[in-house]
Amino acid sequence: MGRRFGWLWAAYSVSALGTWLAFDAFSVIAVIALHAGPAEVALLAAAGPAVGAVAALPLGPWVEFRRKRPVMTAMDLIRFAALLTVPVAYALGALGLGQLLLVSVVVAAADITFNAASGAFLKSLVPADRLLTANARFESTNWTALVLGPPLGGAAIGLFGPVTTVAANAVSFLLSALGIRAVGGGEPRPAQREVQRLRAADLLDGWRHILTSPTLRPLFFNSLAGNALIMVAAPPLAVLMLGRLGFTPWQYGLAFAVPCLGGLLGARAARPLVARYGQWRVLRAASALRAVWPLGLAFVGPGLPGLLLVMVLELGVITCSAVYSPVYATRRLEHTPDDRVARTLSAWSVTGKATTAALTALWGMLASLTGPRTAIALAGILLLATPLLLLRETTTARPSPATVPPSPDGSRPSR
Repeated sequence: MGRRFGWLWAAYSVSALGTWLAFDAFSVIAVIALHAGPAEVALLAAAGPAVGAVAALPLGPWVEFRRKRPVMTAMDLIRFAALLTVPVAYALGALGLGQLLLVSVVVAAADITFNAASGAFLKSLVPADRLLTANARFESTNWTALVLGPPLGGAAIGLFGPVTTVAANAVSFLLSALGIRAVGGGEPRPAQREVQRLRAADLLDGWRHILTSPTLRPLFFNSLAGNALIMVAAPPLAVLMLGRLGFTPWQYGLAFAVPCLGGLLGARAARPLVARYGQWRVLRAASALRAVWPLGLAFVGPGLPGLLLVMVLELGVITCSAVYSPVYATRRLEHTPDDRVARTLSAWSVTGKATTAALTALWGMLASLTGPRTAIALAGILLLATPLLLLRETTTARPSPATVPPSPDGSRPSR
């Protein structure tokens, strides 16, 4: 894949490990250091990413017409600086819930902007026939970090205090910025805007491309609904396992850490499966298979049999999701013109975060009214319908590298 991709992969790896090392760190800090209650912790978990998604709305069009590598470096440095304020404030005795919420918003907005820029940069860096390989490597790295990060983070918090993992996460973004800088080489000139000022209509360009594309539209709704319905069952399941069923925190963590090994298996299997069966058949099969497992979580019982059942079900979900994710990410890049990648990825990410946050809050209310098992079962039943969104293949020819005319000096925008 080349030296430049190697540096990009290294930057992604270190930031992914830092992110999962600090998994749920703000909630831990809020409870342990700030003595926050359930309502405040829920507000911190939901409001930060939701507000950050709204704040990122104008950044997608802004990123589209700028060189992507400097944007990625800037977003890493912003995340580094924002997260570093937490251990500093804690050391000075000045840390409060408001600061955690503000940092969460800044980091969420920077995450979306970074991902939009990195997708566009990857498409210009990697040959088209290697996109799936690149996305599969990122997926495999993410699952490896997910296996290692939370247990190491929990141990670090126990040994060194509640803000340790936040400081480590901040450093990981600094190292990521250095890695992206080390990628080196030139970068194609970005597309030229016809109008220099950002217009309100520009904010909708990403969604306009997605919803008017026969290829991307079903994939968008399938991934949106599938991911959200898988995620909304997590809080009721935590209440069920840690409350009524009496599982200890380490057993609960083990139930989700071990199945993440399936992510490595799924990510490695994605490319050979596509080579044999084609993108669309793999997407449909992975979407259907990942939908059949979560309903079983509603029937989890106490003791070792219940723990093993959760592991088996989560292993199935994670393995199928790890096959699905790099294939759909590759298909999304292949069917998006180069001058619309950042806006499309930004719109996709904003919608996904907002949808998941809203449905998670709704399912929390449902679980409080009907009980966690009913909420988990309803999410599982609705999830079974999501493969119908990919029932028929609707594809168009891949777009040309750009859909804008040459710039005044005769050069073409980025490939």
